[in-house]
Amino acid sequence: MIERSDYYDVIIAGGGIVGLALANALKSSGLSIAIVEQHPAAPLTDAIDLRVSAINPASLALFVRSGVPLESFARLCAFHEMHVWDSTGAGQIHFDAAESGLDSLGVIIENSVIQQALLSAAQAAENISWLCPQRIESVLWQDEAHVLLLTSGERLQAKLLVAADGADSRLRELAGIDYQRSSYQQQGIVCTVDTELAHQHTAWQCFLPTGPLAFLPLASGQCSIVWSLDEDYADELLALDDEAFSRRLERAFDYRLGAVTALSARRAFPLTHGHVDTYVKPGLALIGDAAHTIHPLAGQGANLGISDAAELAAVISEAKRAGRQWWALHTLRKYERARKGDNRLMENAMSIFKQLFGNQNPWLASLRNTGLTMANQLPLLKAWFMKHAMGTQQR
Repeated sequence: MIERSDYYDVIIAGGGIVGLALANALKSSGLSIAIVEQHPAAPLTDAIDLRVSAINPASLALFVRSGVPLESFARLCAFHEMHVWDSTGAGQIHFDAAESGLDSLGVIIENSVIQQALLSAAQAAENISWLCPQRIESVLWQDEAHVLLLTSGERLQAKLLVAADGADSRLRELAGIDYQRSSYQQQGIVCTVDTELAHQHTAWQCFLPTGPLAFLPLASGQCSIVWSLDEDYADELLALDDEAFSRRLERAFDYRLGAVTALSARRAFPLTHGHVDTYVKPGLALIGDAAHTIHPLAGQGANLGISDAAELAAVISEAKRAGRQWWALHTLRKYERARKGDNRLMENAMSIFKQLFGNQNPWLASLRNTGLTMANQLPLLKAWFMKHAMGTQQR
């Protein structure tokens, strides 16, 4: 890791998964990079993180290219199949990696495990500096190099600033970029469970009138639960004791994995979606949740942010190799054009899915059940869904 300096080529605000993915993707660029993060990464323990991500093959490929091999992740679970069904009827769709000649559809990894692996790789790089705990106080926007003032009093300069500091991005706020956020009026309940039957390295998702419920396989043999619920119903379930909640959970899941035999602590977070109008300004780019958020029902939030990081790193590196101004607005526009449409499409699709599967109108229920069944019987349509979910349609 380089010594601290008051000047860097690139400063990344946010040391979460997306910010660290970008830093690692730029390791071989020859640029000096600083990551400004407010919260120190928590050390890994034997306890399972309640927040997990389904990482697709495209994101895994970026990690490997960036010098973060799969062996770097302390705990991961590959899933080979995915079962999705509608609780109100017989509609269902089944994805199998073997149908496409693949080893897996992706992996489930705890967020803290991803962050630790990416951070270790970044800290080992000679051109990356980890500034933590630090927080951005203000920014002086200049033509040649922007100046950041940290709450510690330290001043930093950089040609390019990247906001990877989440949905409540401080850097985005200081840049004056408007972020339109809407509530789904739902909460996502997360916990870890033991089940009577093995998870079979399969990701399971059931669409209920109150919201989707996912059982995601973990390396421990347990499952991570993500249950999206209307706010009032979420509060009701959170108030239940463990025994009552477990019975509600296994019943909602149609007992696909038998009884829930053990339950961790439960946490809940509000579900929102939003998008900025512009991803870039001179010497500034927004990636990940700082630019867009979506409903978690398809598990694509982390992958979209990682794809942002991959595209931005590619655009910067290509411009630098060609001797062009890699930090200039016309260069950054290439990143925006490559990612904004895909991200907007995914956000809108998730909102439509949420409305469609949350509607109890009998006609719509019949329509969506028929649609799932038809999609399951059309190989080309299933392949299209798989390519988008796995990131193979992207750069």
